[in-house]
Amino acid sequence: MRRQIFSDEHDHFRAEFRRFVEAEIEPRVEEWNRAGTTDKATWKLCGEQGFLGASAPEEYGGGGGDFLYEAVIMEEVARVRAHALMLSLHSDICMPYLTEYASPEQKERFLAPAISGDCVLAIGMTEPGTGSDLANVQTRAIRDGDEYVIDGAKTFISNGQIADLVIVVAKTDPDADPPHRGISLLLVETDRPGFERGRNLAKIGLKGQDTSELFFHDCRVPAANLLGMEGQGFKMLMSQLQQERLTIAVGSMASCQRSLDDTLAYVKERKAFGKRIAQFQNTQFKLAELATEIEIGQAFVDALLAAHVRGDEIVKEVSGAKYWCTDLQKKVSAECLQLFGGYGFMQEYPISGDYQDAAVQSIYAGTNEIMKVIIARRLGLE
Repeated sequence: MRRQIFSDEHDHFRAEFRRFVEAEIEPRVEEWNRAGTTDKATWKLCGEQGFLGASAPEEYGGGGGDFLYEAVIMEEVARVRAHALMLSLHSDICMPYLTEYASPEQKERFLAPAISGDCVLAIGMTEPGTGSDLANVQTRAIRDGDEYVIDGAKTFISNGQIADLVIVVAKTDPDADPPHRGISLLLVETDRPGFERGRNLAKIGLKGQDTSELFFHDCRVPAANLLGMEGQGFKMLMSQLQQERLTIAVGSMASCQRSLDDTLAYVKERKAFGKRIAQFQNTQFKLAELATEIEIGQAFVDALLAAHVRGDEIVKEVSGAKYWCTDLQKKVSAECLQLFGGYGFMQEYPISGDYQDAAVQSIYAGTNEIMKVIIARRLGLE
């Protein structure tokens, strides 16, 4: 059944990007997973082919399309399990800060190279002592003449090892009351003195994604690298979370579908007790249930994609999608692994990786518990 939210133009774009993915991305997935990071050449190639910033302004080299083009990219990357190549982080989570809040000069310096693939983006939110509590970040950026001096540490930063530019969440007014009014965003080039990359952290899943510690020791950046206005950082962060959480839900549903597709193919071939596993009623019921839940989740996400493209305010709804779809991804990967039996526990079968990769989905971009708090508040339950 064709998904009604996509036009013929979106479908043509999907076909074009799928060819690119199969030729240039899928063959590198295992290499990236072993290395724990991607390579700059592939990022550059993505930029040259127009697959970075598909919805970014054309005047800076972007595609000028709607967010559905970005959704197509997310889905096709997830389809081949190329989770290492964090195009959605770059284009859909980090880049909007530049398109929405950067000055014209900053856009020329940073947005255009991000779209061309010459500048890989990351965002430094999480700190060793704070997770979802962004209002209490401890990294400081104190004004000193025409510069800001940044001191602090970040952790769990995706693209941390490969990024050329980090959007750093820092306190420019440590004494602000309430604390969130002292938060600002600064653009920090990773070749600046005082910036240091820490470890590429070992994880139980998403092996190819570089997830890093970042350190700032008297790191000086020009005042011109302030994004927007001082004290407006928290407001800017909150304004972008709708898209970030929708992005997570889109990827989760694509991963659910891939796990299901692989499991359907497996049970039709694998035999036990003289017949195919697909012939057992338990297998049929389990897969019927999962297929139905995936249809439900996809319909929910598609409705939210359409609303987001219209410009609707859907914070409550995307919070629900983020928690529900990521919980479903964990359920689907676990149930599908069970149907593979002992082979599901072997790393030669991708379902084992799906199971590991799903674990973090309910944690990052705001834990699922935080999502439920947001929904409860929107329901007036305070």
